[in-house]
Amino acid sequence: MAVKFQFHPERPYLSEDLTAKKVEIFKSIINNPRTQFFYTYTRSELELSSKAVFHKFKDRKIFVHIGIGGSSLGPEMLVSALGKSETKFIFINNVDPEEIHSQLQPLHGADLKDCLFYFVSKSGGTAETMAAMAIISQLFESRGIRPSEYKNYFVFATDPVKSELLTLAREWDITTLEVPSDVGGRFSALTPVGFLPALFAGLDINQLIQGAKDAQAELLSTDGKKNELIAAAEFLYELKIKKEISQTVFMPYSSKLRNLSFWFTQLWAESLGKKKNKRGDVINVGFTPIVAYGATDQHSQVQLFMEGPNDKAYIIVEVEKFAHDFPLHSVLSTNNLQKLSGFKLSDLIKAEMEGTIKALREQERAVLHVKIAKNDEYHLAQLVLFFESLTALMGDYLMIDPFDQPGVEAGKIYAFEFLNQL
Repeated sequence: MAVKFQFHPERPYLSEDLTAKKVEIFKSIINNPRTQFFYTYTRSELELSSKAVFHKFKDRKIFVHIGIGGSSLGPEMLVSALGKSETKFIFINNVDPEEIHSQLQPLHGADLKDCLFYFVSKSGGTAETMAAMAIISQLFESRGIRPSEYKNYFVFATDPVKSELLTLAREWDITTLEVPSDVGGRFSALTPVGFLPALFAGLDINQLIQGAKDAQAELLSTDGKKNELIAAAEFLYELKIKKEISQTVFMPYSSKLRNLSFWFTQLWAESLGKKKNKRGDVINVGFTPIVAYGATDQHSQVQLFMEGPNDKAYIIVEVEKFAHDFPLHSVLSTNNLQKLSGFKLSDLIKAEMEGTIKALREQERAVLHVKIAKNDEYHLAQLVLFFESLTALMGDYLMIDPFDQPGVEAGKIYAFEFLNQL
């Protein structure tokens, strides 16, 4: 892989037998017909259909993405990390009335012909997405635009077999993209869920797909010295068993990758936080994810990380070469400015990251240091597939199903009970 890894404590020794055994377990997970996230990149029709829809609506200046959880976090991560077009993005990803009011304000003065509304829901009936649709349909009604005309403004992404959005799409002749039935929402960033907004943001999705494809072989390697997926899973599981590590801090040293932390949080928490194991025993297991990013959180959370409870593992993500940089020489003269003179801004963020890692190690904190050469489509896709794969494999280590979310479903049921009481 183009992604590099360093471990503290040192990378666990993986024998050929252990590696082969764990790879076979991982293969059994990704070959399950209901969990095909590892293979979506072989389905060229997902890429081609996304490109076709983009070309159909590519003149739109405002992209309104409506979804929640995995239907939004992946696309937001891609756009914020690599967006380079002039398209304005609005992500409606919550049901906070004040936030939605603020988000829709620019649309009241805009020509809706400049807008594309992308509704993403695998089930097609997600309450939050349907609520946003109701509000947006009111906006259209106020402009005299009928549902029969929605096909000129709306695109749906949903399950291709059974979905309320699919029913509406057939009724209104709305363009629809596929959320693969065998891919869970939190594993769907590199499917049409993320592809369409990525295209509008100016990303090269060919490089996204190529990065993921090139990572696959090494994730399945039986060479114990090369398979960093198995090494990372062994590393984290050993920390959990021997040191009772129960939390994972995900900390990229890049503002562009800040939303990668939020994407990882859902993936990790919803997949691994489970009450029961596969035998039905109550175990209440999981690694609580903590969002952080450097160097900002060195002035926020790092005091706790250094001297607080030693119950956390730290995943530090480094971008080795930034696309832009600044020299730090100045016509002003103070001691600290003189210390910085002769360096670049990238030198400073790297120094702060290295300082944090060294200090964490001195405090005997566990660190997984992940490096990518640069922040681009190819490397970001490799990070995405690696952490999706790690999440799936950790489910086996913890003896839980990482692809369901019964706790989420309970909350939905009670929410509708409350609405019925109203």
